[in-house]
Amino acid sequence: MSSGGNGYFDLPSDLQHSYAGLIEVHLTESLIPVGIGLAVSLPLAALCVRFRWLYPPLLWVSTILYAIPSIAFFVFLIDYTGASQTTVIIPLTVYTFVILLPAIVDGVRSVPPETLAASEAMGFNSFQRFYLVQLPNAVPAIFAGLRVATVSSISLVSIGSIIGNQGGLGNLLGDALAYHRYNLAVTSVVSIAVLGIALDVLLIGLRTLLTPWMPRGRGAARKAAIAAAVEPTDSAAPGGPGSGAKPAELEGAGR
Repeated sequence: MSSGGNGYFDLPSDLQHSYAGLIEVHLTESLIPVGIGLAVSLPLAALCVRFRWLYPPLLWVSTILYAIPSIAFFVFLIDYTGASQTTVIIPLTVYTFVILLPAIVDGVRSVPPETLAASEAMGFNSFQRFYLVQLPNAVPAIFAGLRVATVSSISLVSIGSIIGNQGGLGNLLGDALAYHRYNLAVTSVVSIAVLGIALDVLLIGLRTLLTPWMPRGRGAARKAAIAAAVEPTDSAAPGGPGSGAKPAELEGAGR
């Protein structure tokens, strides 16, 4: 087996992939678990919202699964799924589910009661209320969970290198030690970081498209939050916007 050249993108032959090929493997093993985790989390979250007693045991089981170290999870699955992408995808799907389920449930439960009352008055059943009212309003919370799950998945894929060329860009770390080519470690770390940042930015952009009613930018969000918190107090207080009295008049009246 050849160790390749000395460049950052000259890969050893034992990787059996070009640089672009490693990126493809890394994205495949990262995004499939996120997609499956989201598909599983949505209906289970709907059940948890409908039947509140179901949420605590599901959260308890998922937390225990999340506590299992990823390396131990991979090694355990090798006897059943072999040194394949499936062995990497299953644990990452579990970890994604653990992150997304609470995000979706908490987001759905945060929908204002008056919004739910309006949907009931319009004749929505529980299914319609969840998917047409509660879920759209929970989009910001869901995307917050998606961002964490996606970046975590991209990072954890690298551990798949311990089961034989199933770590995507993480395989470069092993070869960096084997061939004393530490430039490969730099390529691996920087590439994984860039992938994580790029996908995070894409998710932020998608969330922005799906939530046109939300304030844009940190400054706008902060101003909206301050206005919402302060305006009722100012309106009710003497001299506030709704009182019509000026501070000087109030001061004179007090005397």
